[in-house]
Amino acid sequence: MDARKRIGIFGWGVVAPKSPDIAAFERNLEHAGSWLTPFRGFGPSNFLVGYPEFDFETYHDWFDQRFPPAKFKQLNDKMGPMVLSCIGAFIQSLTQNPGIEEYLHSLGTKAHVYIGTGLGEITVTAAETMAYDRALRKWNEFWATPERCAALRAHAGGAHDPEAPRDPGEFTIGCEEWIDAKHAWEEFWAAKSDALIEYLAEAADIQSEPVPPSSGSAKLSTIRQKLNKVRALNKKWGCPDEPWAAVSPNLLWNIANIPASQVSMIGRIVGPAFAPVAACASFGVALKMAVDAIKLGDAKAVVVGMTDPPPHPLVISAFYNANVLSADADVSRPLTALKGTHIAGGSCVWIVGDAEELMAQGFRPLGMEIVGVGTSSDAHHIITPSKGGPQLAMKQAMEDVRASEVTTWDMHATATPGDATEIVNSLEMLHPGVLFTARKGTFGHGMSVGGAWELTAQHLGMSKGRIYPIPLTEGDLHADVKIHDAKFVSAEGCTLDHGYSGKLSMGVGGINSCVISRRWDEAYVEEHLAEPAEEATLSS
Repeated sequence: MDARKRIGIFGWGVVAPKSPDIAAFERNLEHAGSWLTPFRGFGPSNFLVGYPEFDFETYHDWFDQRFPPAKFKQLNDKMGPMVLSCIGAFIQSLTQNPGIEEYLHSLGTKAHVYIGTGLGEITVTAAETMAYDRALRKWNEFWATPERCAALRAHAGGAHDPEAPRDPGEFTIGCEEWIDAKHAWEEFWAAKSDALIEYLAEAADIQSEPVPPSSGSAKLSTIRQKLNKVRALNKKWGCPDEPWAAVSPNLLWNIANIPASQVSMIGRIVGPAFAPVAACASFGVALKMAVDAIKLGDAKAVVVGMTDPPPHPLVISAFYNANVLSADADVSRPLTALKGTHIAGGSCVWIVGDAEELMAQGFRPLGMEIVGVGTSSDAHHIITPSKGGPQLAMKQAMEDVRASEVTTWDMHATATPGDATEIVNSLEMLHPGVLFTARKGTFGHGMSVGGAWELTAQHLGMSKGRIYPIPLTEGDLHADVKIHDAKFVSAEGCTLDHGYSGKLSMGVGGINSCVISRRWDEAYVEEHLAEPAEEATLSS
């Protein structure tokens, strides 16, 4: 590994609450207010969330310049919001350094894509689960009738099946017990339906017809003929559509690795593309993998990112029952009342690379230089962080940095009692003068993307010698936080033009990531920066 290689950021894009792009994100950081809005997934509720502001139509022209007209529609129809917002963030990342799109393609397998997610595309998964459940219930109801099930006729005639569930007729129609009994009853007797067995035999005969070893059009024709025959079979029996025909293949097109795969396809990046998943520590973990790949010489540039779907009722409910979600219709700010966090969705994508290599191509680095990245596991508890795990990640990231040189630190801080513990554990590794920030009260907590937003906010500010404000005053601090006498950035923000910046993230499952950065030396950049690459067919 060549430890001398310096790592820079050469493109970035963001989709976040109230921020459809990186420019809006940076403007919004100037103000200390919250970007959260009421959650309407349950109708009216007491939850606030971070809805990503995003319209995929914004990128229609970009696709039309590069792909056949059907490409945009295909993506829009098949991809869920998690994938689409990631694509948008990636396209944004190509615009800061004209020519980098072609450069990434030219690198062959030396350009990689590491883009992950937290819970995955829950939006598509939930919708398809409901579609399957409805279809299965209709299916069972159809076959579980006396005229289609000899075993049920025998049961009704007195030859009782001892394994049969309770008859729904024993309950009042419409009550919860009746609904549960009805579904259990129909599932049991559908499985014993002799008519269903006959139907399945006919369907198997249709599906067993071989596909001819010929051209693609002939194969497609055979597949269509099979589908038509199955439809005719269903019409003959008068049965509803099969439950195995109820789920859209979009469920497959939106699995965890698809954001990375789509970026590789639309960016023509042929190096490895996959999804690292490490809950709230995901972006730092992906960044560590990218830095290692570059220093090992496996890659010259890596597209790293994280993406989460918009807040969904399933996620809100799960977090609420984990006792970590605020539910009082007010913004819960880290370090203050410690009432819980807020769910958010969106994307963040960076292009990182060997700084000297990319500057030699005329690409100017953005933000700050990435000096060190550390990762670790608590090996302790699924949700409560340990002391030693995060400190191990910090120690690894700060291997070449003295603690006294770290001047600002962005916390994981989720507005839960763990905020106070995080302060104590961080100060043990740092020093009393470090300036702390905590931004989940601003844009919420993206399961995988939150740390990426926080790190991007830190880089945007510190690269200009300042720390953006957070909605906090000294009087707001929780008593458990105040006793530790730490220094926090307030609603006014501040200037800071020296030292190293740190960012800690702690993920569900006990995985941690820490990133240390510093401002670029302008003299170094100008010395190594070649003439800008020629303008390519990029549209901003």
